[in-house]
Amino acid sequence: MGKIVRKEYLSQNIVELEIESPLIAKAARAGHFVIVRIGEKGERIPLTIKDTNPNFGTISLVVQRMGVSSSKLCDLKVRDEITDLVGPLGEASEVEKVGTILACGGGLGAAPLLPIIKAHKEAGNRVIVVLASRNKDLLILEKETAAWADELIIMTDDGSYGHKGLVTQGMQEVLNREKIDQAIVIGPAIMMKFASSLTKEYEVPTIASLNCIMVDGTGMCGACRVTVGGRTRFTCIDGPEFDAHQVDFNEVLKRLGAYKGEEMKGNEQYKCAAKKGR
Repeated sequence: MGKIVRKEYLSQNIVELEIESPLIAKAARAGHFVIVRIGEKGERIPLTIKDTNPNFGTISLVVQRMGVSSSKLCDLKVRDEITDLVGPLGEASEVEKVGTILACGGGLGAAPLLPIIKAHKEAGNRVIVVLASRNKDLLILEKETAAWADELIIMTDDGSYGHKGLVTQGMQEVLNREKIDQAIVIGPAIMMKFASSLTKEYEVPTIASLNCIMVDGTGMCGACRVTVGGRTRFTCIDGPEFDAHQVDFNEVLKRLGAYKGEEMKGNEQYKCAAKKGR
């Protein structure tokens, strides 16, 4: 179990939760994730660790209200406890001094990107960050990211903040003007697909952090399998980070949409039940 000690709304439907978990806080590194469960019959959902505080024994998770499980998590209050909290899981980010890093986060991807850019700065790299969202209200963690970035470029689809355009347009501006030694892309699968296609044109090694559907998170169920370089890999134990130019993103997108119908039905039932309970 993990008690919630702080809750903050980053936007209308995005919540940051600080949770007591001394062992995970001590062991977690950039790129690691946890699996949480709300209720004895709850769904197990993977969430990348946004931050850790080993001194206080806490970890921070950022959650977007989308389906039933994420809504239940967002609805928890300070002092409530999460039924199950397992981690740290996955492989930590490989961080070394390589030169200039282009780190790109789309939407909620800004949260898992933050500890990675911190680690790269501490390793002595120059870090240029592109954060993108549909509009200003959905942009998160700008100040925290700016504190670690040598340069921060903001892109919004509607132009309500920063520069108008997609994340790839901000990336291309940087790629056209200077040499990039490594790129990191985190966000919706479709965003990572096009971002990695762009960096491939410029022959820039690129890492993508995948957000595949998971069940157990230990490599036993096979739900998170993905094809990388023609081989089947498991996001939970081999990832979540992979060579973006080797990932079959079309397969990833197809698998992410496998349960859309069930998710929509469950979400409507949850909303109706919540209204009746008021």
